[in-house]
Amino acid sequence: MTSKPQRDRLRLLAALTVFPFLPACSRDPGHGPGEVHWDRDTCQRCGMAVSDRHYAAQVRGGPKREAFKFDDIGCALFWLKEQPWAEAAETEIWVNDFRSGEWLDARKAHYLPGKTTPMAYGFGAMAKPEASSVDFATLKADILARGK
Repeated sequence: MTSKPQRDRLRLLAALTVFPFLPACSRDPGHGPGEVHWDRDTCQRCGMAVSDRHYAAQVRGGPKREAFKFDDIGCALFWLKEQPWAEAAETEIWVNDFRSGEWLDARKAHYLPGKTTPMAYGFGAMAKPEASSVDFATLKADILARGK
């Protein structure tokens, strides 16, 4: 049996051993989509809450490799157009699959028009092409041509 002071020392030692590793659990890795705090994070462009888990988007880039959150792929594309690092090879764009909510690489995803999205850009992302779906380049050209 151990005495109370010994138990207290053991608890303190255990806490001090684990404590330095806790910040590493919550650090942003600098790549891939960041953690979204649904209904609390706001769209970088329009300021609305990011709440629809089927149409959200993220852009990761810039000097700090920060993840910027958006409520709709259209907001992400218009905002990204204004960034000096938009075309950098390391800039990542992520979108939610409109069916599963999983994150997809926006440049590899396919987009189905005619969806009701938070900012009415109207495209739902998916991993595999379907009849009437478009690729990223077509999506981007269509959205940016609207000018809003």
